[in-house]
Parts: sequence; structure tokens; C-alpha cells
Amino acid sequence: TREVEVAVSQDCATALQPGRVLVASRNFANDATFEIKKCDLHRLEEGPPVTTVLTREDGLKYYRMMQTVRRMELKADQLYKQKIIRGFCHLCDGQEACCVGLEAGINPTDHLITAYRAHGFTFTRGLSVREILAELTGRKGGCAKGKGGSMHMYAKNFYGGNGIVGAQVPLGAGIALACKYNGKDEVCLTLYGDGAANQGQIFEAYNMAALWKLPCIFICENNRYGMGTSVERAAASTDYYKRGDFIPGLRVDGMDILCVREATRFAAAYCRSGKGPILMELQTYRYHGHSMSDPGVSYRTREEIQEVRSKSDPIMLLKDRMVNSNLASVEELKEIDVEVRKEIEDAAQFATADPEPPLEELGYHIYSSDPPFEVRGANQWIKFKSVS
Repeated sequence: TREVEVAVSQDCATALQPGRVLVASRNFANDATFEIKKCDLHRLEEGPPVTTVLTREDGLKYYRMMQTVRRMELKADQLYKQKIIRGFCHLCDGQEACCVGLEAGINPTDHLITAYRAHGFTFTRGLSVREILAELTGRKGGCAKGKGGSMHMYAKNFYGGNGIVGAQVPLGAGIALACKYNGKDEVCLTLYGDGAANQGQIFEAYNMAALWKLPCIFICENNRYGMGTSVERAAASTDYYKRGDFIPGLRVDGMDILCVREATRFAAAYCRSGKGPILMELQTYRYHGHSMSDPGVSYRTREEIQEVRSKSDPIMLLKDRMVNSNLASVEELKEIDVEVRKEIEDAAQFATADPEPPLEELGYHIYSSDPPFEVRGANQWIKFKSVS
């Protein structure tokens, strides 16, 4: 009898522990159907669907990815304030539904190029938090060997972070041209911000892409402020999805990952069908300032930021949907939060302990396939070996 009592009390204690045991005992739904906001359309008779199915598996994956991007950016903020990260650093917390939603709507073999707010895309394209944070701290274990920093990160089929405002857009059109030339059923997502949307080179890229029917999705991440200037003060027309004129466009709720995913699937199918380029405007919001030197509250109010956080936060929206539809429990999502925080802490530990690249490697990786040769540094008497 005593043994039975002990066994029962142990079972009860186990059942009362939060986490996996409780989660395992629940019967969750495999999927749920959600209504999503209708996209505004330009030169299109029909757009993405207004309902979509989210599976439990996808929901948990998206939640983990968005939470990882959020925590990674908050850790980068902390490391910058500790002067461990130096130079430029542009954070994307608040915009997680964009990078995760876009990736959910394309194939790994498709291509993506973006501006300098690039950490989230670097992660969703397949690099680890460890490689990203180590790049931010300028260490050898960084994804660009510590030589790129915040603006210059790369992965397979991901062409960076680019520091010159708007200059990545013609490059994206060129990548789409390569997709078409090679006859592969691939598309290129070419991203830029509302601040870059008035650049002349963007309209030149539109023109070439339309003439040659390139499989290019031009994507304006409209976070409402180009540096410290609101879109209303910077653009005579803030309908960025119409800016392609002759190119069809979509305006998408960029705070809802399901909206972004469905719009991206629609746009990718449009491009793959041979119809040429399409424009997407993602209406989103950044919680931090433009860069780390911008407190972000001189040109907008704290109340405005707080209102977006409380009503439109992309992680909160997904969490509420999943819990209310029995796709996940609050406890299960909290468990993911704990795991993500540990992953970020471990990555930060690595990013601060890993050595910086030695000076003799300054000339490495300039050229991709040439045999090693000497290049002159800033001091003409000092030569560096160029190794690919």
C-alpha cells in the first residue's frame, strides 16, 4: 500500500510540473482556419486569399523563429550599449512577421536581397544566431568572418545586407535576370525601405524588370519612418504598392505573419508563371530607432510605439491565434521562450569569447577563386596575402 501511495504522489507531482508532461497529455488541433486582412490591389483583378490554414507544426515553427529574431535583436541592443558591438547596428524588432512570413512563402532555392536592417533575414535564410551575433561583434566565427558587421551578412541564396540606400534593388533585378537566364523556376525577393522608395535607381530597376519580364518581387518594408522622417513628409504618394505604375502591386498587413505568407505565395506564383515582376508593400513597424544612435522618440511619441506593441505585435497576434484555436498551450509557448532565451545567451557567450580575425587575414576572401597573391594595405610597405 505504501508503495502505491508513493507512486501516486509522484505521478501527481509530475503532472503538476509545468511544461512537457502537461503539453503531451493535451489533445491539440492539427490545424485551424483563420480569416486574414484583404490586401489592397493595384492592376490585379484578384489577390491573395482572405482565409488561410495554419497547421500546429507551422505555427510552432513560426513562433519560435519570430521569438528568436526578437530576442536576438534585444541581445544585440544590450551588447551595443556595452560597447561590445561597435559601428552601425540597425535592429528589426517589431518587423519579425516580415522576415519569417516571406521565408514561409518561398522555397529555399529562391533568392533574397535586402537593405541594412538584415539580421532577421540572415537568420530566416538559414544562418545560426551564433554566426550572426559573432559577426556583429566582429569575431572569426561570424558569418562573414567578422569583416562585415551589421550591414554585410550573407548566406546561401541571400545576398546581404547592403549599406548603400536603395542600391540593392538593381542588384535584385540582376539576380532575377540570372534566374530567368538559367531557366530555373526561381524568384528573387528584392527588399527596400520606405526611405529608399524615392530613389531613381529603383524606378530604373522597375523598368528593366518589366521590359524583360523578370521573376522579381520588389518589396517595400514600410515601417512608417525613413530614419527620423515620417512617410507623409518624405513622399508625395505613400501608396508604395502603386509606385511601379505599370507593375501590379499588393499592400499587405506586414504585422500578420499569415498575411505576409499568403501574399508572398501569391506573388511568387505570379512571377513563376512568366508574367514578370510584382510589387509588395508590407505595412510594418520598428520598435527601436533607425539605428542605435537614434533613441526613436524624438519624431514619434512613446504612446504611438506602445499602441503598436499592445494592438499589433506580430508575436502576440500569432500566440493569441494559436492558443484560442487549441493549436498550442500558453505553457508550451512559454517553454519555447525559455529555450530561445537560452540559445541567445549561449550565442552571446560565444560572440564575446570568440577571437577577432588576425590582421594578416585582412586580405582574405576578396576574390573567390584566384590563387593567393599579395595585396597592398593602407601602408604600401605592408603586404597582405589574398586567399579565397
